[in-house]
Amino acid sequence: MADTSSAQPEATRLDPKLLELLVCPLTKATLEYDAERQELISHPAKLAYPIRDGIPIMLPDEARPLD
Repeated sequence: MADTSSAQPEATRLDPKLLELLVCPLTKATLEYDAERQELISHPAKLAYPIRDGIPIMLPDEARPLD
């Protein structure tokens, strides 16, 4: 039986092919992946779309406004 008590959860990674397909739903601009914050950034829309459990949430109502 494997000992998982010392296993560290690995940061969720976004598939690069998926990132190539995704665009901002408001501006249709390409998105920048912020691995540390687990967000997809749309600079033209000034929004950061969250990634939850590896799933990008591409809803403007769920996005965080950028300062």
